[in-house]
Amino acid sequence: MLVTEISMKPADIARLLFLSAIWGASFLFMRIIVPALGPLQTAFFRVGLGAIGLAAILAVLRVRWKFKGMLPAAMMLGVINSGIPFVMYCLAARVLPAGYSAIFNATTPMMGVLIGALFFRERLTGAKAGGVILGLAGVAVLTRAGPVALTGPVLLGALACLVATACYGLAGFLTRRWITERGGLDAKLVAFGSQVGATLALLPFFAFVSYASPSPGHADAGVWAAMAALGLICSALAYAIFFKLIADLGPLRSLTVTFLIPPFGVLWGALFLGEPVTLAHLGGGCLIALAVWLVCKPPKTAAKPIPATQSPSGNAVR
Repeated sequence: MLVTEISMKPADIARLLFLSAIWGASFLFMRIIVPALGPLQTAFFRVGLGAIGLAAILAVLRVRWKFKGMLPAAMMLGVINSGIPFVMYCLAARVLPAGYSAIFNATTPMMGVLIGALFFRERLTGAKAGGVILGLAGVAVLTRAGPVALTGPVLLGALACLVATACYGLAGFLTRRWITERGGLDAKLVAFGSQVGATLALLPFFAFVSYASPSPGHADAGVWAAMAALGLICSALAYAIFFKLIADLGPLRSLTVTFLIPPFGVLWGALFLGEPVTLAHLGGGCLIALAVWLVCKPPKTAAKPIPATQSPSGNAVR
């Protein structure tokens, strides 16, 4: 089929905003859950509940469970695209405000550009190089001029977020190599397999940590409600919505969600956790948003045919 220009309907815009609000809220939920359960436990429950939720969605939609020999690849992608990033964001949640993590999450396309140029022979254009530089400037502004004092733990939290986005960027290329170039697979099956893989990978670490040390805090009903929302809504439901957007609008337009997550992350943190909103959020966020636009904007070339069986990776998340 051919890539064509698709107009966005009001319903599509509403779904984008809803998805952005959901993923923006994930950073709020982690700030609530991690002090009570711990970083690794939070990440494990998130991927486990995500797998359960996606299994239910597959059953409701009556999707045929035909992995075409690609289940191991999907499970390995889950380790890279969910397991490691979720642990990193949970570690960051101990020291960084929700708004910080949400803004750092927007560096995912920038990390994809760097990884593609360094390891996958992707062409680094002037616009993309400029986007990388602006993105790094945005990170610097946020960490040095933000309301949180620049300390060792804060820098480690910022580094954890960047490790997470680097994993997202790497997963996009591996999805193309392991899934798309092997004939493609229903994206919902890729998502489900990835959550199962992440759950199995984190299980031994979760068991060891749970046995070796008690939970750092008290997990009341509010914490478990936030945990359910993080796993079932911010993971399972969000994946289903995102993949539907990819099918309706295409991967490029669906990446608009990357611009919209940070404002929601900052908003939820300010409303529910009393996190301050400063000019550093605006300055750093705008630089990163401009960087994402430079990285994601389509080249000025004619549309080219793509295989009808191509499966999008959907790695914009969190």
